[in-house]
Amino acid sequence: MAKVRPPVEKPIEYGNAGEFWVEYPSGLVDLTRASHLPSSASDAATPPPLTQEFLEFPVDGQRTLRIDKKSSAIVIIDMQKNWGLTEHELKTIPPSLVRGFMKSGKGGFGADLGRDWGRLLMRDQRNAELYGPLQQEYMKNKDAGTDIWIHKNRMSAIWGYQTALDLYLKENGITTLFFSGVNADQCVLGTIVDAYYRGYDCIVVEDTVATTSPQGGLENVIYNSGNSYGFVTDSTRLVNAISNSA
Repeated sequence: MAKVRPPVEKPIEYGNAGEFWVEYPSGLVDLTRASHLPSSASDAATPPPLTQEFLEFPVDGQRTLRIDKKSSAIVIIDMQKNWGLTEHELKTIPPSLVRGFMKSGKGGFGADLGRDWGRLLMRDQRNAELYGPLQQEYMKNKDAGTDIWIHKNRMSAIWGYQTALDLYLKENGITTLFFSGVNADQCVLGTIVDAYYRGYDCIVVEDTVATTSPQGGLENVIYNSGNSYGFVTDSTRLVNAISNSA
C-alpha cells in the first residue's frame, strides 16, 4: 500500500515542455501530456474537462489518474512458459545469467529438456509458448494490432539500448504502462525500474502480479511501485473505470 502523500496546495506541473504531468489539489494527477498548466493559473485552477479520449481511475494513496487511452498499454511479463531466445542471443548472454539458469553445472540455456518440451528458453520451442488462455487471446487479437508478443532476453524487457519493447512503445507513442505478470520481484520489477528510468508512466495492477519468492518479495514491489516508481491500482478499479467510460 502506498503512503498517503499530502495533497498539493495548488496545481503543480512536473517535467518539461514535452513530457509533463499536472497534479491538482483534488488528488487528480493528469498524465495525458495534453494541457500545460497556464502560467497565469490561480491556486483554484481546475483540470480541463474529461473527454472520451481520456480515462480516469483511482490508485492507492488517495489519488486519481487521468491517462490518454491511445498512449497507454498493459505490459504482461513472462506469461509465456519461459523466455524465447535465439541462437545469436545464446552466444551473447553474460555469465551471471548463464550461471543463474545452470544448476549444479548442468543444463541451462538451450539445454534439451527431453520428451517434447524442446530446448530450455529457446524461441519456437514448447517450453517458450504463451500460457494457454493468453495464447488464445493473443491469436484472436494479434491481427487487430491490439496484442503484441515481444521476446526478451534479460530479466528486464527494457534493459538496454533499443530493446524490442522500448522501440515498439516509442514508435507507437505509448507513454503510460500498466504492469502485470510474473515474477513480481524479478522480471516484472526489472522492467518497471528500467521503464521508470526511461520516463514511462508506471502503474502496477496489484492483483495481476505474483511471485514464487518468499514473503516480502511481492510486498516490496508493491510498496516501491507506489512510493517511488509510479502508482498502484487493481483490476477492479481499472475495469470499473473502463466500463463507466464506455
